[in-house]
Amino acid sequence: MDISYILNELGEEREQYFNAIAPPIVQTSNFKFNTVDEFRNALADEYQGNLYSRGFNPTIDILRKKLAALDGAEDALVFGSGIAAISIPVLALLSQGDEVLCVENPYSWTIKLFQDLLPKFGIKSTFVNGSDTTAIAAAITAKTKLIYLESPNTFSFEVQDLTAIAKIAKAKGIITMIDNSYCSPLYQQPISYGIDLVAQSATKYLAGHSDVVAGVITGNKALIKSIFEKEYMNIGASLAPQNAWLLLRSLRTLPIRLEKITANAHKVIEYLEKHPKVEKVLYPFSASNKQLALAKQQMKACGGLFSIVLKDANLDQIETFCNSLKHILMAVSWGGYESLIIPAAAGVSKNDFDIENERHKLIRIYIGLEEPEYLINDLQQALNVI
Repeated sequence: MDISYILNELGEEREQYFNAIAPPIVQTSNFKFNTVDEFRNALADEYQGNLYSRGFNPTIDILRKKLAALDGAEDALVFGSGIAAISIPVLALLSQGDEVLCVENPYSWTIKLFQDLLPKFGIKSTFVNGSDTTAIAAAITAKTKLIYLESPNTFSFEVQDLTAIAKIAKAKGIITMIDNSYCSPLYQQPISYGIDLVAQSATKYLAGHSDVVAGVITGNKALIKSIFEKEYMNIGASLAPQNAWLLLRSLRTLPIRLEKITANAHKVIEYLEKHPKVEKVLYPFSASNKQLALAKQQMKACGGLFSIVLKDANLDQIETFCNSLKHILMAVSWGGYESLIIPAAAGVSKNDFDIENERHKLIRIYIGLEEPEYLINDLQQALNVI
């Protein structure tokens, strides 16, 4: 399906809403029925239509069709946040006594889900080196029901072999799920490699304007329907029609935004890789990445997110560098128009900071839509301070 058709036409039945070019925000909580039979059928299977906007809504339906098509999936559900798009499907898929394999060092709230929440329901989680497919296979037990991936990782950028892992999982009847927020559907389509469910923080590239918090899960219709009918409806973490409309607005410009962001990032990375005060740049497509061949096999491009390690830097120097930036903002998230920075040290108490632990020294940088020279000048003056 052509991406221009998906982004500009798919799901947009304009004759149903006054031939308006932009779809309307259907700002309603519920929907009326003309007969008891119609009402009965809707109550019996809410997945088939609009009954109450906690479930489906016409504005959200347009968004679901586009997001599913972008991922090459049969269907999609949208949520009020990215972590809801991860937590609710995981809760729907697992039961007491089940086990899940998760790659090491995923998104922080994913760690909390597996370490803190799931044990309350008698579900065991095991964290494994996702770059080692053999280690994943060895960690599988008779109780393993889910393998959870994040490729690339969004701080240290390790990549997993999606085809190989999907093959192992399918042979044992295990469901695979991936957080694909780093790449977006434009740069990686995990379903084409055999992955069952694809989650994304739609807050990132899909929304792209730092004004929406949302999440999405895509997959085959049977899995999506099962998630919808159970935990999705019961927990009620649905997306508001207003935010669905903002996402539809943002999808129109997704390809051109990602193209500019990626080009900007390449120029900034090229500058940083040559700077004497930068020890290394962590980026999937860096020539020094030992997983470069796999990354290029699975991904079309990388986008604007990478990390650096300053040469011979202590905690004070890391903080001085970050505090000295004037235009690159210190904040969580990424994928918007603005460039951002987050030092891993911000998530560690000063007493616990370990100079020997490279993860503590990582400084994650997101390059947005500003001109690269503008950002390079900001990085240069901050590097000059240390």
